[in-house]
Amino acid sequence: MSDRLAGKVALVTGGTAGIGAGTVRRLAAEGAKVIFTGSRKEAADPLCAETGATFISHRVEDAAAWEDLGARIRKDFGRLDIAFANAGIEKGDGSIETIGIDGWNDIVSVNQTGVMLTCQHAIRVMKDNPGGATGSVIVNSSMNAHRAMGNYLAYSVTKAAVIAIAKSAAMYCGQAGYKIRVNAILPGVVETEMITNIMNAQPDPAAARAMYEGMSPMKRMARVEEIAGLVAFLASDEAAFISGGEYTIDGASTAGTLGV
Repeated sequence: MSDRLAGKVALVTGGTAGIGAGTVRRLAAEGAKVIFTGSRKEAADPLCAETGATFISHRVEDAAAWEDLGARIRKDFGRLDIAFANAGIEKGDGSIETIGIDGWNDIVSVNQTGVMLTCQHAIRVMKDNPGGATGSVIVNSSMNAHRAMGNYLAYSVTKAAVIAIAKSAAMYCGQAGYKIRVNAILPGVVETEMITNIMNAQPDPAAARAMYEGMSPMKRMARVEEIAGLVAFLASDEAAFISGGEYTIDGASTAGTLGV
């Protein structure tokens, strides 16, 4: 593993499992000092022991708590170079007919407002970095931003909305003269522990796996390490002129139709 992120400080929200935990591992392996947030200390402790990362209990939708998080990053680390707005939920979702207002509000508060607050406060800290306003913010969207799901209305809507947040923030930072880049990634189906548990809980786990794998023309799911690799690239100085972009990583799932 390279040390291309040596000397950089990174924040990962929703870092206790799945893509978030994989990204904590990847950024730390490439030399970054990593802070990650979430609400499950029992899951965070082994990851801290493995990677040397720092866990801070924090909910992204809690606007009032962001000031304290930013102040702690400034005090303990002196700077922020990378922020991965990863935290997201699906619980309580439904179709346009079935979704309840509580489910809608919960998902919007985490997936959309939480991403906005992550970008906002990351940029505020990055703006004060020694040597000037520099950094890279990466937003975790989804292929469902462009291929909405009929039974996951709020998830689809929020994943589309956060692309606009990333693009607006990228425009703002450039126009303000900040060397802060903002980009969105759009993963397809990723073989996380959660997806594995869902497959194994089905009456026919092999059929469930085949369904997930069949969503991509490449006939497999993405690996967490592949998503984390894209985040690490966008976080690095190799991507110094990349901002305002949206990067699909879905094995061609949304590239077109299979035809008849």
